[in-house]
Amino acid sequence: MHDWKLPWSGGCRCGRIRFEVTKPPLMAAACHCRGCQKMSSSAFSLSLTMPSDGFAVTDGEPVIGGLHGPTHHYFCWYCKTWMFTRPEGFDFVNLRPSMLDEHGWFAPFIEVWTAEKLPWAATGAVHSFETEPEFSSYQGLMQEYAESGARPA
Repeated sequence: MHDWKLPWSGGCRCGRIRFEVTKPPLMAAACHCRGCQKMSSSAFSLSLTMPSDGFAVTDGEPVIGGLHGPTHHYFCWYCKTWMFTRPEGFDFVNLRPSMLDEHGWFAPFIEVWTAEKLPWAATGAVHSFETEPEFSSYQGLMQEYAESGARPA
């Protein structure tokens, strides 16, 4: 199952910001931390971790919102949709999968910060972590996701 059916396109809710994905994701996740709960106005946030060189904004100019620190959260300037996150010092983008034009295939492979999750929240993720996985375990998790993670139909 290596066919990701790329490229993918997507954009914010109002359509003023558009992007394209040209490389497969490294990981699919749900984060239950309180920060993500507040940022997403939900029980958890969803992310597709994309290689930076496989993600490009093709129309419009997103703005930084949320917390202003070493992790930059990008939003549409008009509709204020949280679209993606770029952490400083890393070569990846965490894309909100619901921003993809076709996103019904998405399923979290890992869930993190379950120590802070709401008691009723369930994601169906294959792997769960009370906080974050050990940094050294990401290589194996990414390999497993590349082999068996959810794909577009």
